[in-house]
Amino acid sequence: MNLKRVKRNTVLGILFFLPVTFLLFLYPSTHNYNPLEIVQENVQELEVFTSEESDVIVLKDHLTVLAFFGKNPMQNVIEASNLKELVYDKFKGFKRFQIVVVLPDGAQEEAKQLRQEISRYEDLKFWHFVFSKPKSVANVFSSLNSSYNLDSNLSTNQIFIIDKELSQRGRIDDRTDNEIQNNSNIYGLYSYNCIEVAEIKNKMSEDLRILFTEYRQKRKGNFDSSSRRENDLNKKDEQN
Repeated sequence: MNLKRVKRNTVLGILFFLPVTFLLFLYPSTHNYNPLEIVQENVQELEVFTSEESDVIVLKDHLTVLAFFGKNPMQNVIEASNLKELVYDKFKGFKRFQIVVVLPDGAQEEAKQLRQEISRYEDLKFWHFVFSKPKSVANVFSSLNSSYNLDSNLSTNQIFIIDKELSQRGRIDDRTDNEIQNNSNIYGLYSYNCIEVAEIKNKMSEDLRILFTEYRQKRKGNFDSSSRRENDLNKKDEQN
């Protein structure tokens, strides 16, 4: 009888402490993550742009994924589909999240076609197309930190993360563990290629998750932005 009682208590003890132990292992990873770094400040706002819904679309106070699909956005169906399935569907429930596609005037009709192509009877409430003169499109892109250029169609496969304070986010140091151990030169990741499914699914999704965690901690008063900024500047100094 005593042996049965000991076995029963042992099993109950394991069932009780196993989840607690698991949570203790998770705790450092959720509280000691590296915040997503600022790679450019003062991204240009969208004051001179109009939207298909006639609403005023702004970057300020939103967490934005910014894309440039050019004069013929239907040529970017693959990019748009990846963005919708791998990013929009995953993060559309988060507060203040939006995807904004910047287009030149004249692309309105194809933008409607593209929306119909990727929506599949779903309301893309937090997906916006905005339009302005080609020069205005180029000016917004020029305010970003990017080693890429818009093509002659004012399009690019690269997409960008913009935070609520109009700062572009990314990775100042995107080296792998092996590259760090081998002391390879530092290189960053300031934008994400939406043709590359692995890059969007792994790197960009992870970076957006980190950014949402940062703002959640800010609301709770647990985030130290001064130390984050100091670390960013130190990494930039190492590159120079």
